[in-house]
Amino acid sequence: MASTISDNITDVMERIKRAARKAGRDPGEVTLVAVTKTVEIKKIKEAVSAGIRVFGENYVQEAGEKVKKIKDGSVKWHFIGHLQKNKAKTAVEIFDVIESVDTIELAVDLNKRAKEPVEVLLEVNIAKEKTKSGCAPDGVLKFAKAVAELPMLRLTGLMSIPPAGPDPEASRPYFITLRRMAERINKEQAPGVFLRNLSMGTSGDFEVAVEEGATIVRVGTAIFGPRPPR
Repeated sequence: MASTISDNITDVMERIKRAARKAGRDPGEVTLVAVTKTVEIKKIKEAVSAGIRVFGENYVQEAGEKVKKIKDGSVKWHFIGHLQKNKAKTAVEIFDVIESVDTIELAVDLNKRAKEPVEVLLEVNIAKEKTKSGCAPDGVLKFAKAVAELPMLRLTGLMSIPPAGPDPEASRPYFITLRRMAERINKEQAPGVFLRNLSMGTSGDFEVAVEEGATIVRVGTAIFGPRPPR
């Protein structure tokens, strides 16, 4: 019998708990973001019924339609895709957290458009991949200091996506690098800069991410099954 979305969520939560305990961490420190790119409303409602309260979306327009249909004040929405500047105004209206701020130009635009403070994470291109957006690793401290000066943004952490591959262990060095980067930046004690969140780990490697300090994991396929091609 095929597993239900509720079964999948229970399984993912158990795996998060085990990984956290293995690392001597409190599982309550880890937020599960259910990634709903291309997922239909019916399945999102099933996830809400099964206890999911945080959803991640990659496209502003698609998310806008879903937010209207999921009328639940306890649900929070994270933007996790590449955000174009021309979508900044809509993004700050829809999302509680924007995890993928990758340039100072985008940060300035979000700051200008926001009517109330919005939580943000800085996206780091941890493996310096040409096909991915994100700040270069050596520029993160300077970037964090600049974002901290923007009054409508609340900088809480870093986000990253390691190179894709079949072996979860291959992601570990990148997760370690991101954690150490946040620790180094926090030691600088720059005004307004305290990085308490690390958003790292997806369906293929979230347990390794939790072992290495993730506070946010972004899981889609392990909850909703494989996505149909766009």
